[in-house]
Amino acid sequence: MTSVLRSLAGRACPSWRCPGVSLRAATDRVGARLPAGLGPHLTAGSSAQSRRLHAAAAEAAEVDLRRLEGEDDGIVEVLMCRQKARNALGHVFVSQMRELVSSLSKKSAVRVVVFRSLVPGVFCAGADLKERAMMNDTESDLFVHSLRSLMTEIASVPVPTIAAIDGVALGGGLELALACDLCTAAYSAQMGLIETSRGLLPGAGGTQRLPRLIGMSLAKELIFTGRRVGGQTALEMGLVNRAVEQNQTGDAAYREALSLAREILPQAPIAVRMAKEAINRGIEVDITTAMAIERMCYARVIPTRDRKEGMAAFIEKRPPRYIGE
Repeated sequence: MTSVLRSLAGRACPSWRCPGVSLRAATDRVGARLPAGLGPHLTAGSSAQSRRLHAAAAEAAEVDLRRLEGEDDGIVEVLMCRQKARNALGHVFVSQMRELVSSLSKKSAVRVVVFRSLVPGVFCAGADLKERAMMNDTESDLFVHSLRSLMTEIASVPVPTIAAIDGVALGGGLELALACDLCTAAYSAQMGLIETSRGLLPGAGGTQRLPRLIGMSLAKELIFTGRRVGGQTALEMGLVNRAVEQNQTGDAAYREALSLAREILPQAPIAVRMAKEAINRGIEVDITTAMAIERMCYARVIPTRDRKEGMAAFIEKRPPRYIGE
């Protein structure tokens, strides 16, 4: 059973893909403005584009949240549902995603976040080239900067994040997945940083996160060639954590991501958060500094009620009941 965090009057995600889902309320709609730093720099020639974007935001949500209940309480899904544009990273999509990601960091009840698509055969197709073609050089640079900062915000979510790739994840779409902690994929999925084939380079963190994940030499090969890889190859090179055969409903990677989230869910939430912080901060510094970061994170866990519960459960030979305190 699932419930939606908020509801929205008007058109929403395709009902045939997300039964029971209604989107955020009109009073809480996040797509009615452009990403921070963009609006004031738009030229007069872009005003018509801006009006169209605002009108689209008022009509439909392109990203939404869904909170799972019952035994899955603590798992939140980020639903990408820009049907007509294959979840392309346009102004409205990015603005809505930024708002929702920001809200996740403030919710202590959230323990795991799963990023998934409700568009068949697509995780995220990457840049919205139609919108990009209407930008001048300055606007394009500002938008890519906004996109890069969004990926940083996703990477900074304090709880584990999982990308479920059931279809195409190209360019910025793969960069979104790279910003997540873990990734599952269907064998039939297609992934790649293809920007060099468009006269560009990955600009939303791909040149930095990919080599940190799979190594510099292999990352250079994939970026220089713009190669696309399937789920099995992605698993072999360490690009994804798990890969599975696609099912008839086209959501095998999502189901695998949900299974992975359920493995994380019973663990002590503060300990998991601190482990993520220690890993993410420690990997960027020398080993001596990293050890100091680990010690600091460990010290924040010692006084928690969850640590005492974990010790008590072990002694009493029973499952622990963690409350996140």
